[in-house]
Amino acid sequence: MRGETSMKILVIWRLLTVGGVNAGWRNRAIYFKKHGIETEFLYTTDHGGLHIMQDIAKVYLTKDNEEIIKIIKRNNYDAIIVIDTKDAYKWIRKAQFKGPIFIEARTPELIKLTPHLKSFKRIEPQVIIVPSNYQKRLVSILVEDTPINVIYNGVDTSFFHALLPEEIDVTTAPILPKNKKIIGWIGRVDKRKNWPMLIEVAKKIKSERSDIEIWLIGGGQSVQREEFATVWKEEKLDDIIKWFPVIPYQQMPQVYAKIRLSGGCTLATTKSESFGNTFIESMICGVPVVASNIMPINEIVVHGETGLLYRGQNVDDAVNQLYGILDNPDLHQRMSKAAIQRVEETFAIQVVAEQYLELLKKVVTTDEKGDGGDLTQ
Repeated sequence: MRGETSMKILVIWRLLTVGGVNAGWRNRAIYFKKHGIETEFLYTTDHGGLHIMQDIAKVYLTKDNEEIIKIIKRNNYDAIIVIDTKDAYKWIRKAQFKGPIFIEARTPELIKLTPHLKSFKRIEPQVIIVPSNYQKRLVSILVEDTPINVIYNGVDTSFFHALLPEEIDVTTAPILPKNKKIIGWIGRVDKRKNWPMLIEVAKKIKSERSDIEIWLIGGGQSVQREEFATVWKEEKLDDIIKWFPVIPYQQMPQVYAKIRLSGGCTLATTKSESFGNTFIESMICGVPVVASNIMPINEIVVHGETGLLYRGQNVDDAVNQLYGILDNPDLHQRMSKAAIQRVEETFAIQVVAEQYLELLKKVVTTDEKGDGGDLTQ
């Protein structure tokens, strides 16, 4: 290792996306840098996420096996972290990397997670890191001998926080309409995020009242964007659902601020998550969350305190919970305060990145000494 706190690590993931994994790693890399750890990233496919990472760390983007092996050999990394990328084990072996290997298991569906954990191709990872207790249960089905540590995703509370009314830029999109409460639906437009349920929720709300607008933020690069667009137009929902396919990550605190100012909340219709960054981003900005009462969402959102949880994929129940927040300003205010406090205590980047940092130091120094050490939490 390069002195007491100086370290260089490589994070390998297939997908350079705008999603939660990269947002979380952006925050972590900033925190690590302050503590003498340089983080570099290696991706094989760009899905429009480069702007999130390039200003804070070195990013390699290549599918070329030989090039990847050279990168690993050339840089003398103290540790390598592999996120759901089965090909990485082969690259690491061919580069004859001898340092410790961490695995992050992030995919919430067992069938998609299995290939990345089924065989480590003669590589022996020191530890597996997961972002929730739910994900730990999932991974423990597939892996027997490697310790599994839960470290929550973190949010940068200096960047994401509740803005004062005078800090809100009312002139940029999305523009806040008069006398309407905003429901924010944020993320990819795909099967797992379950946009068809959003359509049903919008239809029900539209049939009952006219004081609510839904903002769909994201989906510009999603595989099902065309399918969504077709249904959205056919169902004549473009008056209630306003779609903003590309909002830069850097503008999201403004979006949350407008939702909060309107007395609104965020809605998630997702069927499965390994964590859910938008929940903690929403909450730290003082915006209550409405989502399904499933793990790990109920590890993050406390029902009745920082948001409301509905049953399964039940549209009527989801709409009732939304009305519960939108029609009760006092509850909205209480939840807003409680949400900020919960994130500051449990999900702030300085809290969770510190846990990761400690584990990293422990594993790297243990590896240098060559002794085992207990890595379970």
